[in-house]
Amino acid sequence: MKSRPYTILCLIAAALFLMGATAHVPSKDEVRTEIARRLDVPVTAVRDSVVAGLYEIANGGEVIYVTADGRYALKGDIYDTDRGRNVTDLRRNEARQELLRALPDDETVIFAPSKPRYTVTVFTDVECKFCRMFHNEIAEYNRLGVKVRYAFYPRPGPGTDAWRKAESVWCASNRQDSLTKAIQGVDSGIAKPGCRTPVARTYDLGKTLGMLGTPGIFTERGEYISGYRPPAQLVEALRAGEARND
Repeated sequence: MKSRPYTILCLIAAALFLMGATAHVPSKDEVRTEIARRLDVPVTAVRDSVVAGLYEIANGGEVIYVTADGRYALKGDIYDTDRGRNVTDLRRNEARQELLRALPDDETVIFAPSKPRYTVTVFTDVECKFCRMFHNEIAEYNRLGVKVRYAFYPRPGPGTDAWRKAESVWCASNRQDSLTKAIQGVDSGIAKPGCRTPVARTYDLGKTLGMLGTPGIFTERGEYISGYRPPAQLVEALRAGEARND
């Protein structure tokens, strides 16, 4: 006859086995919901990453990776060594592309050739030295087939002269002419009473996209080109971007 302790151990083992067999295994949707709750983000922002066991959250220029229990978050780039590419950067581009598509032309100031080959969205500050350098060559960018959509990004923020000037440019009867003059140092004055501007929206968008300075240049694919590039160099960068995505 088996001893009592042995019998008790067998009963405990059987109970643990049954508990394991009937334990609830959360679905991917439940995991995503829990991660979203912990990090206070929409469930739609949480998706599978290329690495098993990690989930991905992308917001404009930022991508983070989260463990399935939502406890640990990792910030950094993942590289696919087989294909030789930065997977995280590709995801950033996708997220930025979605945000830029939601910015309509009628909330930007456009300088474009008749048949553009490339389109870039340029976040600009009328008081920025390098923005002035960029705009002084706008005719050459256009000649090389580049359509420029200017979005306002007054770096000092709301309530500053740069912000006021951006709103004044938007409220002018000729925005192209007013922007050119403002960048050259000619003040457009005070915005017309009741004139609604997209300056706050584009400023917030620039921050979400991960702007590091002005001019901030974004391609149609969401690629970020930080800082001033002379016309020929910008076109070269745009061609290289096309080649990477072909």
